[in-house]
Amino acid sequence: MSLFDLAALLLTLSALFGWLNHRIVRLPHSIGLLVLGLAASLLLVLLDLIFPAQHLYDQVKQPLQQIDFTQILMNGMLAFLLFAGALHLDMSALRDRAWPVAILALVGTVISTILVGGAFFSAAWALGHPLPLPWALVFGALISPTDPVAVLSTLKNVKVPQALEVEMQGEALFNDGVGVVLFTALLAYASASGAHANSFEGFFESVLREAFGGLALGCLTGYVAYRAMRAIDDFQVEVLITLALVAGTYALAQKLGTSGPLAVVAAGLLIGERAPRYAMSERTRTYVSALWTLIDEVLNSVLFLLIGLEVLVLSFEPSALGLAAAAVPIVLLARVVAVMTPLAIFRWCDQLSARNVPFLTWAGLRGGISVALALALPESPWKSAILAATYAVVLFTIVVQGSTLGIVARRTLGQVGELAE
Repeated sequence: MSLFDLAALLLTLSALFGWLNHRIVRLPHSIGLLVLGLAASLLLVLLDLIFPAQHLYDQVKQPLQQIDFTQILMNGMLAFLLFAGALHLDMSALRDRAWPVAILALVGTVISTILVGGAFFSAAWALGHPLPLPWALVFGALISPTDPVAVLSTLKNVKVPQALEVEMQGEALFNDGVGVVLFTALLAYASASGAHANSFEGFFESVLREAFGGLALGCLTGYVAYRAMRAIDDFQVEVLITLALVAGTYALAQKLGTSGPLAVVAAGLLIGERAPRYAMSERTRTYVSALWTLIDEVLNSVLFLLIGLEVLVLSFEPSALGLAAAAVPIVLLARVVAVMTPLAIFRWCDQLSARNVPFLTWAGLRGGISVALALALPESPWKSAILAATYAVVLFTIVVQGSTLGIVARRTLGQVGELAE
């Protein structure tokens, strides 16, 4: 199938499943697409078992195998989805919640990586599927960051206090950069191919280059784009500038070895804060907002559909399914500790509240980024187990936690927490 054929197939399925969800299933849009994609995958497998002569499974699996999920998400969709999320984030509210966001994104991710890695290592040995500790820590790094796409998509359907919503959005937008840095360093150590990353000096150099370099690059390119938009009043050109900003910043970050996700987040925050007030006319604001809302919705739909359909092309060893089931409570408990520990360490920060712990724990959704990182792992005896565990956690967090987040919000945050109409 050509690239156009694949795009047509995904868009058609997204539209069809979106319509079925709206008319029949009535789950939140993104969750509904994932559930229907997963159901279609399982139905196809069942039909192939009943009618093996038709080879239905192979006919559908072949075109899906042409889709490189990791490349599509990490080097395509993610830049535009993160920019869209950052563009609409209230910067003044984010500044007010800067400490909780920084603590959750940095300290929480590191704590969760260590806890998940240690517990996953122990569970693997107990279940007769042993794997080395470095590879268990790799799993901890790829599964610990909350997924910005999943979190932002789910928060659209749940009403929570604005300060807490901004905290969740900020954590989700920034902690994937921390997680990717940890993942890269730990993967190099686990595969014994990165001697430079084995030292503390190499690790911190990676952190500085990727995280802070990405933020600095995003601020620079975002400011250049802002000044260019301020110098003219033409909505067509200004819309093109925002598109060029995202693609150019992400591509440049990859060439420079800095964090592309953090770069586009920084650029999106700067444009979202400055441009509407000082560089855009009312007409331009309308077009830019509408464009990025549309991009966000369309790409979200395709991404969640792909997560559901990926079951058809993933190969899991039956012996790894028990470990995959164990990974779900491990990740959930680690999230509890990661959210609660900062309360004890940073008691001076009055913006951290124990009342928010249940909601922050349940709202820690994982999504396409974790799946993409797991798929990007080099071939090894442990890749199948890590991939199965990753997929189990992602499905549980999106389907179960995402669909019940409104209930948890109502019971832990009061009447303000409810499902949005």
